[in-house]
Amino acid sequence: MRKQATIRAMAKTLSEEIKLEARRLGFNKVGVVPATALTEEGARLGEWLARGFHGQMWYMAHDPQQRADPRLLLPSAKSVVCVALNYFRPEKHVDHPAVGKISRYAWGDDYHDVLRDKLKALLEWIREREPEVEGKICIDSAPIMDKAWAARAGLGWIGKHTNLITKEFGSWVFLGELLLSIELDYDSIIEPDHCGKCRACIDACPTGAIIAPYQLDATRCISYGTIELREPELPEPIKSNLEGWVFGCDICQDVCPWSRFSKETGEERFEPREGVVELKLSELLQMSQEDFSTRFRKSAIKRAKLAGLQRNARSVLTKRENTEKTEITEQTEQRNEAS
Repeated sequence: MRKQATIRAMAKTLSEEIKLEARRLGFNKVGVVPATALTEEGARLGEWLARGFHGQMWYMAHDPQQRADPRLLLPSAKSVVCVALNYFRPEKHVDHPAVGKISRYAWGDDYHDVLRDKLKALLEWIREREPEVEGKICIDSAPIMDKAWAARAGLGWIGKHTNLITKEFGSWVFLGELLLSIELDYDSIIEPDHCGKCRACIDACPTGAIIAPYQLDATRCISYGTIELREPELPEPIKSNLEGWVFGCDICQDVCPWSRFSKETGEERFEPREGVVELKLSELLQMSQEDFSTRFRKSAIKRAKLAGLQRNARSVLTKRENTEKTEITEQTEQRNEAS
């Protein structure tokens, strides 16, 4: 009994130390939970895939069982350390016919690199204390359900727009996990859903991608279309409702009441690159592959590739040109009727 009590005390101490070290490394929230299967969440993922809401994101449908059980990624996994990193910057998107909008998350360096560096440092710190520990770093590129794990760890709740929302930072957070082969002291407090009757995100989505509370049809989502879709032309209703977006979309996050708690990130690597907040469409259309590779080196924007960005820019310009022609025609008809 005394030995078990000592083990529990050590586990609790290590858990607290891990959280302190994670915060020292810059993470804003951290929770620790046992590495068990996400049964209910996995079932919902299966239903979502069956309805084809993932579109051309074929990787989502690859081994969905693996996404729901971290032990299929690391057989020795006993604990999941879940982290959240605030990425909000106070700069405003420019609403101008000549400018394309980039989602906030891609203004600075690629978040995969930033989170991976911090989680790698955390794992090395743990191994200095527990040399035999096995660990695996997971960011959203790994087959794991980041939002579900963050919610289970009490970091926040999954909102009606399907993003994780935190009380402290709204939904402007990147998520990551560290799978460990050691047992720790686990968090048990779950953050309840605070969305209530609010429909702000649902009503604001110009393409109707949020088909119901907590249900997203990615094939209608502007972010999916402008980043993931590898077609020469964007489909309707995305093409006619871009509202200036050429990479991603922040509309559902911007209108969320919890965004009023946004705080500027302390991570310097998320500082906007020059010209990214005011990306001129004409400049983007004239950009060469060499210029694209140089300008967006170590940037998440590379995900869309130059061809995708230029397709999106053409779609934005075509929509605006058609709108201007329609307005001119209507004004001409009104003048003719008045005369």
